[in-house]
Amino acid sequence: MTNQTRVASVQELESVFQQELATDRWAAAETAYALAVRHRDADDWEKSREWVKQTLQLLEGFPAETEEQVATQRTSVGGVDLPNYLHEGVVRSRFGDLG
Repeated sequence: MTNQTRVASVQELESVFQQELATDRWAAAETAYALAVRHRDADDWEKSREWVKQTLQLLEGFPAETEEQVATQRTSVGGVDLPNYLHEGVVRSRFGDLG
């Protein structure tokens, strides 16, 4: 999946996530966030909750004191727009009780 703006299937995103988890944990956090959004938008609340938790777990390993530290590296993943900044507060505000 080289085109980050194309709408990818959930299976494609999960495959990308697994690759990123081994090589780029920040990218994996962005992809986990995208998967949480995709499942939420499909009304699959349980899967969305799982991906929210995965996103939050990954974000725990990164500093979050400055905007530069929490700025997303991509504008979208698999057709899901990412927020400009990705940190626990953003995830919890976007997903509410799912977080």
